[in-house]
Amino acid sequence: MDRLYAPWRIEWIRREERNAEVDGCVFCALPAEGTDRTNRLVARSEHAFVLLNNYPYNPGHAMVIPYEHTGEYRDLTDEVLLDHARLKARTFEALEAAFEPDGFNAGLNLGEGSGGSIAGHLHTHVVPRWAGDTNFMPVVGDAKVIVEAVDDTYDALRSAFTAQEGTTTEDEDAAVLVDS
Repeated sequence: MDRLYAPWRIEWIRREERNAEVDGCVFCALPAEGTDRTNRLVARSEHAFVLLNNYPYNPGHAMVIPYEHTGEYRDLTDEVLLDHARLKARTFEALEAAFEPDGFNAGLNLGEGSGGSIAGHLHTHVVPRWAGDTNFMPVVGDAKVIVEAVDDTYDALRSAFTAQEGTTTEDEDAAVLVDS
């Protein structure tokens, strides 16, 4: 029998409290810290930001998150909704440039029963997909093989955002600023 080792996952399994190092909501705290590269915050617009998922379903798995803390989609103003949608479109563009996927899965997990791990602060998952990226491992081995380190994904996606028109960067450790 073959064995796959993913020793970095033990931190997730053994954690006593989700995001214990963060006081309050992780999606409110991370953008305020000013350590974008460390937190894998890739891009920012006026009302939303793009954050890589630490435990991705596929390489490039990102989340587009409004700064406003709410788990209710209908609570967002038209201005925030439009900015969130535009940043999501720019995220598709950046992911296409960086990784050339064949398609995407995108969606929200709203509410405790949706399966999302952070129900109190809505976020849109954007997951690049490739033809044939589903294989026997998730079915037979109950495991997903991720072929790229998240830090390498960050660099590629940040570079793709930087190449877009209407973006600026302060320094290489800060998120790319995106005009909405």
